[in-house]
Amino acid sequence: MTEYNPRDLADLVLRPIVTEKATLLLEQNKYVFDVKPKATKPEIKAAIESLFEVKVVGVNTLRPPRKKRRVGRFIGYKPQYKRAIVTLAEGDSIGLFPDV
Repeated sequence: MTEYNPRDLADLVLRPIVTEKATLLLEQNKYVFDVKPKATKPEIKAAIESLFEVKVVGVNTLRPPRKKRRVGRFIGYKPQYKRAIVTLAEGDSIGLFPDV
């Protein structure tokens, strides 16, 4: 396993996703994050393990197709993004809602 710079790893994970679908995945010990589009699965695994001090079992990623947007006669696209669904080991958890 290659060693990653912890400063670079912290920049890979942009934000956690809190949607209805993502909260249903919490019951299966799966957490959803927005990550940089260039991030690889081993980098995402190392980043989550170093940031939250948990054991990651699996990482699934998805890059949905870009959506078209138009303003008047100009056509553009929404920015490309990548999501990672991270499965944690049994007994580990990430406190996304510390006050609840």
